Amino acid sequence: MIAHLSGVVSAVGPDQAVIDVGGAGLAVSCTPSTLATLRIGTTARLATSLVVREDSLTLYGFVDDDERGLFELLQTASGVGPRLAQAVLAIHRPAAIRRAVASSDLAALTQVPGIGKKGAERLLIDLKDRLGAGPETGSVSHDDGSATVASEPGWRRSLMQALLGLGWNPREAEAALQAVTPEAEDRIEQGNSVDVGSLLRHALSGLDRL
Repeated sequence: MIAHLSGVVSAVGPDQAVIDVGGAGLAVSCTPSTLATLRIGTTARLATSLVVREDSLTLYGFVDDDERGLFELLQTASGVGPRLAQAVLAIHRPAAIRRAVASSDLAALTQVPGIGKKGAERLLIDLKDRLGAGPETGSVSHDDGSATVASEPGWRRSLMQALLGLGWNPREAEAALQAVTPEAEDRIEQGNSVDVGSLLRHALSGLDRL
């Protein structure tokens, strides 16, 4: 298993980064919040989990060992693969996931694309007694000095962090975020989950026209 990697960030995209390690560029699949911590040309260290399939090898990257551990633990639940586990972490930070499971918060879990009510109920059954308390986090600090409290919707926090991480300034990121907010709210009102990846693509499309 590749537990972590350190190297220079050579590229950052909407859903993955490329890290130069020993002359080789390793593609690492990451959540928007993890991508937001990376800057091209700087050295980064990511906790990693290698998922092996018959036709592919996929390396997933995380800001710390706690996120990596939760990613792997989520996959022990029935019906949860690496993509869905990553989607959970894209919407909710680890502390919020633990709170949702501990309090049987189905509404929080069904915010994740791909998890319906039955899937959320299975997650609660499978993980209720296996999720530890983990490190506590009250807010997320951004490079511009702002802070996002934990109660902010997960999709909004992840999208803002991704836009900032991709190099847009806070004013541009906030404008793009406001532009896609109606789409997210419409999905929530209709009882659907919010697809952060889709929102990010729409936000980037809008920024390209600024």
